[in-house]
Amino acid sequence: MNRNLLFTTSPKCLLTLAAITAITAGTAAHAQPEKAPRYSLKDLGPSGNPFSQAAGVADNGLVAGWDTAPDGTSRSILWYKGQPIDINASLGGPNSAAGGVNLRDQVMGQAETSRRDPNNENFCAYFTGLQCLPYVWQFGVITPLPTLGGTNASFGAINNLGAVSGFAENNYRDPDCRPGVAINGTGPQVLDFEPVLWPKPGQIRQLNLLPGDTVGIAIGLNDLGQAVGTTGTCANTLIPPFIAGPHAVLWDSEGSVHDLGNLGGTVNNTLLGSGTVAFAINNRGQVAGVSDLAGDNAWHPFLWTRQAGMMDLGVLPGDLVGAGLGMNNLGDVVGASVTAPGPASGNPRAFLWHEGHMSDLNALIPANSSMYLLTAFAINDEGQIAGFGVVTSGPDAGKVHGFLATPKD
Repeated sequence: MNRNLLFTTSPKCLLTLAAITAITAGTAAHAQPEKAPRYSLKDLGPSGNPFSQAAGVADNGLVAGWDTAPDGTSRSILWYKGQPIDINASLGGPNSAAGGVNLRDQVMGQAETSRRDPNNENFCAYFTGLQCLPYVWQFGVITPLPTLGGTNASFGAINNLGAVSGFAENNYRDPDCRPGVAINGTGPQVLDFEPVLWPKPGQIRQLNLLPGDTVGIAIGLNDLGQAVGTTGTCANTLIPPFIAGPHAVLWDSEGSVHDLGNLGGTVNNTLLGSGTVAFAINNRGQVAGVSDLAGDNAWHPFLWTRQAGMMDLGVLPGDLVGAGLGMNNLGDVVGASVTAPGPASGNPRAFLWHEGHMSDLNALIPANSSMYLLTAFAINDEGQIAGFGVVTSGPDAGKVHGFLATPKD
């Protein structure tokens, strides 16, 4: 993504062509730092498809995500050399989504089963009333991952050893959970959900919570077994899409949990995207994420290190909010910078933070590109960036497609 997904798993935000034109004009006027690399761009399509999202990219260039099937459901997709492959990641239900892929060609994601959710929690935001579980797919074999005794679970990330991070329900009916549907469309949440690791298919390990917290979500995961995410209570923590929680945390491989701090705020569940969440961790232990500012009405992407703590990366000129959603082992951060809080009022644009400078990714691709890049979700060690954007010209104009941006030699 997972899920990685503010802004994960499926923010299907659509912009009008008029809005795209206005944003693009503003972007062209903004000079980019000379240090920023330039990219070629691949519209991953598929052609004619109304929506697709590239959520993860391995160092070999294999891209994982999802698109819209002919019947309107969501289906897990791999892109190999830019060509889509339906991996048929079904657990018996109609909808699925791939969130990441590793160098072993293992894919992880989420999929509905044919079983009804007795609490009708809409856990994976497919609005079908079915149970949703994470899965691992490899060479045509799909394996569902277990819960902690509850009905549903979902993914965060997969590392190159095959371990998966995520969150899983237990069987505790928490009276602190919010009644009704949450601002991101999920719910009503009934059961507690806990941060977990699946070291191997069939195995599950619950991660520790900060004192006073009762739920959590493990999102980023590196090859050393360190995970990051967010913790809070069932009253103030939102599962995807648009993950939210009050505390950005890091779990070391031996199990200890660490509060990464904040940029002055915590969470505001009346604003979509508000929160303090760690989304990615690399093998150097650097962490990228999002944190509310003081007052909890705006939020910025951050970079955290053990030496310097949490650093505000800021947003692009003219924007108010943003989030760091992906990171590679070189310390490059990608994500979204947005004009205002909320998808109804804010226009997102994908950013790259490279060597201390934030750049609008739209200014780093060829000027004649037929896409406007909304959000970048992942970056690999080759510098390739995966995300989604609006097609601005041609027969697919107005559709939202996944993209892969590749650094030019």
